[in-house]
Parts: sequence; C-alpha cells; structure tokens
Amino acid sequence: MSDTIDMARLEDEAAALVEVARVAGADSCDVVVARGQSLAIEVRDGKVENTSRSEADNFSLRVFCGKRVATVNANTTAEARELAERAVAMARVSPEDPHQGLAPAERLVAGWPDLDLCDRATAEAAALTERALACEAAGLAVKGVSKSMGARAGWGLTGFVLATSTGFCGHYGVSRFSASAAMVAGEGTAMERDYEFHSAVHEADLMDPAEIGRTAGERAVRRQGPRQVASAAVPVLFERRAATGLLSSLMGAINGAAVARKTSFLRDRMGQPVAAAAITVVDDPLRRRGLGSRPFDGEGMATAPVRFIEAGVLTDWVLDWASARELGRDSNGRATRGGAGTSPATTNCFIDAGKTRLADMIASMKRGLLLTETIGHGVNMVTGDYSKGASGFWIENGEIAHPVAEITIAGNLKDMFLNMTPADDLEFRYATNSPSLLVEGMTVGGR
Repeated sequence: MSDTIDMARLEDEAAALVEVARVAGADSCDVVVARGQSLAIEVRDGKVENTSRSEADNFSLRVFCGKRVATVNANTTAEARELAERAVAMARVSPEDPHQGLAPAERLVAGWPDLDLCDRATAEAAALTERALACEAAGLAVKGVSKSMGARAGWGLTGFVLATSTGFCGHYGVSRFSASAAMVAGEGTAMERDYEFHSAVHEADLMDPAEIGRTAGERAVRRQGPRQVASAAVPVLFERRAATGLLSSLMGAINGAAVARKTSFLRDRMGQPVAAAAITVVDDPLRRRGLGSRPFDGEGMATAPVRFIEAGVLTDWVLDWASARELGRDSNGRATRGGAGTSPATTNCFIDAGKTRLADMIASMKRGLLLTETIGHGVNMVTGDYSKGASGFWIENGEIAHPVAEITIAGNLKDMFLNMTPADDLEFRYATNSPSLLVEGMTVGGR
C-alpha cells in the first residue's frame, strides 16, 4: 500500500473526463475523483483480532443539459468514459430542476491556502498494532476494569480532485490517524462500559494511547452502580461529548437543503433569536489541521469562516448553490460533492466557549442531571421535539451524588437553545465541537 497519491495525475484524468462529457453532448459538467487508502488494526485481550486494508477510487461525473442533470459513478477512468454518453442521455430525459447548475464561473476560486491537511508519515501495521495494544493495556490497568471490549488504531489517506467545465481544476489530500478503546467495569448484570476515541490529521497531534485507554477505563469505572431517579423537570448539563449532538441537530435545522424542503423547525427564523445571547456558532473551514477543513468547497468556491449564529441570532443558512438558488441567496461555500451531486454541510463547526467553569455550573445546581451519553435518535427536525434515552450522574446540592441510567430526557430544541448556557471548556477534538451546555427546564423521565 502506497502512502502517497499522485494528485497531479488524478487532476489530469478529471480534466480529460470533463472534455469527454462535453464531446458527448453535455452543456456543462463537473468531475470529482476521490482516491482513498486505509489501514486499521483491532486488538482484544492482547491479541490482534482484525486487520483491514482498503484502496478505492471513485470517479463521479455530473452532467447538465440545460436544467436537467444526471450523475454516474465509476471506479476507473475508462469506465467513466464509457458512462459519459449514458449520463448525457439520462440527463436529457430527467425532469427539469430550475435550481440546478454549476457555481457561477466568476465565483470560482483561483488559489487557496495550504491548511497542512496531509501528514506524510508512513502508516505501518506494526506501529498501529503497538498503538492499539498500548490503548488496551492502559485501560485494563485501571482499578475496577474487569475486561476489554477491544482497542483500535487506524490510518487513512484521501485525495480529492474537482474539475469543472467552467474552468476550475484543483485538488487536496487529507490524512487521518485515529485510536480508540472500550472498557468494561463490574461483573454479570452489574457491568458498565464506556470508551474513548481520538482522531487527528497529523500523527503528532494524536492523543497518547495510554491516555486514551486510561480515560476509557476511568469512565467505565465511574459509571458503576447506576440508579434510576424519579421523573422531574430539572436543569440538564450536557457534558462536552454529549453536547456535540445538540450542535449537530442545530446545524441540521439551518441546513439549506432542509430549509428548502420545509423540514426544519427553524425554517422561518432567519434574522431572529434562535438561541440564548451567550450562544455563537462558528463554522471555520480554514482551520489548520482541522478534521473538517477544506481549502475549497465541492463546487470550486472559496471557503471562509461564517458565524451562522451571532449572540443567539440566526444570520445565514448552510448553503451550496442549489439550495442557495432555491432560497434566493448566495452560496457560502458549504457544498460537499458526493456520488449524487452536491449537498450543503458544515466543516469545523463549534459553539464559542462561555465564561463559566464546568465545576462551577455543577456547584450552582441544587438538583439536576450531568448528562454524559444519549441513546437513540429521538429528534423530530420538523417540530424540534427532542426525546432520548440517557445516562450520566445525578446532582444534589451542587455535588455529584451517584450515576444514573435507564432514564429519558425530553424537551423541544426551540426552547432548549433559548435556555442554554455554555461552559468554558471548549476543545477541538472533532469536526463538530461544543463546550458543555447547561439547559434549563428539561424533563427527566425515570421511575
């Protein structure tokens, strides 16, 4: 397996495929080439349990005949060339969509920054095995841990090329290193499990494997002996890891495609307060070594940071050109290009840190829930209704009293974001990041 990708050659192949589609009769077209390589090692009980390797190419050709569009996908250039005429024939009989089309030529970016997204470090099975074993050993060394559910170390390298008939041609590469561990504490029906995971663009930025395993073990031990609590309306403090799910729901509600389909509970709230004044949401595609960074978007547009929510007020939708045209706006460079065309999506999205320490938030709660994990997908994006299984720790008189499990939390995202306070503990661990979030007046369902 090679640890490099010949991006210049892929760019030439993409540009040639654009010309093939034009000769076949397309009025306009674009081509995305994605080449990926990956290697992962999974261990359990000190032994390698699974090794997975992959190499894959994907050529995605999208053709336009007026406002009619079709997309074909292939694994080789030769196959894509054969499909070009079929794509044009498909487009000619497709229904017209007035919002379809490439990005305007005058809006295409001519140059872009180096975001340091590709680590040239060689990934070898022996090194990944050593990392996974170190994760597991550290977790098993935690007092109270009874067994391992396994540990994993992985590496990936992806090359992305975009070429359009309007003159754009560009590429970038992204590397990814990851490690994880899951541990169990207790025995029999009293077993509790938890995990830790970390991913980084550069190997040097990856969390120490011993810390990953130790954190997984300590989390599992801390969850032992959970109880149910009586149903009540109390404040719920979403720990960082759980709070990212709330931010993902919020960004889904301001996604331009959802707004255009009228499937968002915030579809009529542009320019209005949708969150507490302490909440500012930023999406920054230009963050160096960011897990969601990209120097240009899936349509060849320049990328730049956007404050989608400023002091609680909704300022913009997450847009590609198709959703922007439908909503009467301009794209803000959030297009992702997939097998069926483009869709809008965030990059490195986060809620600005607040000013209150997590410990002080806990101390301020007379009675409530410190939420560490949610279960299920109980979010209605049309109404904002929110209901999920949950676990965490019960707070009494400003102190953690005991673990809790087999409970539910419920509310409505419209109200939850308007009654939300961010802590000061923001960390950039994922592509979507949030500080811990205190939400007043949620319903906790227990015994």
